[in-house]
Formats: sequence, C-alpha cells, structure tokens
Amino acid sequence: MGYRVYRFSMAAGLAALILSASPLLHAEEAATVITLTQTPCQFIEAEDGIDRGFTSQQQSDCEKINAETGEKRVAESKARTLKPGKYIFRVTNKNVPYSLGFWVRDKDYNWANPLDKLTKTSVSGGGLDTGVTLDYVVELKEGEYLYSCPLNTTPDYNLHVTN
Repeated sequence: MGYRVYRFSMAAGLAALILSASPLLHAEEAATVITLTQTPCQFIEAEDGIDRGFTSQQQSDCEKINAETGEKRVAESKARTLKPGKYIFRVTNKNVPYSLGFWVRDKDYNWANPLDKLTKTSVSGGGLDTGVTLDYVVELKEGEYLYSCPLNTTPDYNLHVTN
C-alpha cells in the first residue's frame, strides 16, 4: 500500500521523535483516513466527486488547464470540513503519467518564512507514481488549511477544521 510520510516541525520536539518511533498500526488506529484520488490536474473528491476528464502528459499541461478553470472549479465545489484531530490522507495517483505528490498546510503558510516552518502545519511528500497510493499523517487543529499537488499542479483546495 505504499509507505508512510511523517513530517514534524521543530516545535513538536521530543513528542515528534516518540510518535515517529511508534508502531505504524498504532498511528492508524488513532487517525481518521481521508481518501483522495488524483487524476490529471485535479483531486476528484475535492470537486464533489466529478472527474473532469482532463488529460496531461506533463506538469505544464495542468498549469494551463488550472490557470483557465481552477479558480472557478474550487469556488463551485464544497470545501471539506473536519473536526480537529489526527488524519491520514490516503492519496492515489489514478492515470496521471508522471510522479505526483501531496501537500497539506495552514492556509497562510509561507514556505519561505523560517518561522512558519517552526510554528505552522505543513506535511508533504512525493513518489506518487501512476497507480501508487501513499499515506500522509497530520494532526489538524482548528483553523483553515489548503491541500494540493504542486507536481500535478492542482488548484489549492480549501479544508476547514472546526469543532
């Protein structure tokens, strides 16, 4: 089923070390699984289950498609709402002919800001070749998040976490 991607901020300190050393089965028992399917230029579940049927041979194809339609598609789809807690995002590359990734982060996360790397949520990874499924484990607190694939150049989909 692939491998697990664990990424913790420096702020998590010793707790991150202890959690990353815990048995994988224990992590799955305590987390809710969110299944996501990537097709060319989109996540199907993020767009209300609609597979747009886009075709792409390379990242630049999706950059063009999403520059033209991405903002409208995100505005028309319902944002996912979750409760605070631990999640496993189980992401599958379905028929995209190149390697993909996944990235979930605080809505205002700035990868170039060193303080954000210490204080904000950002979990990412690659290696999603055609037909591969990988898991991304993250603890989400109340707030606003985005998720996307920079390698498939999907839109930034909204994720709300609230009690």
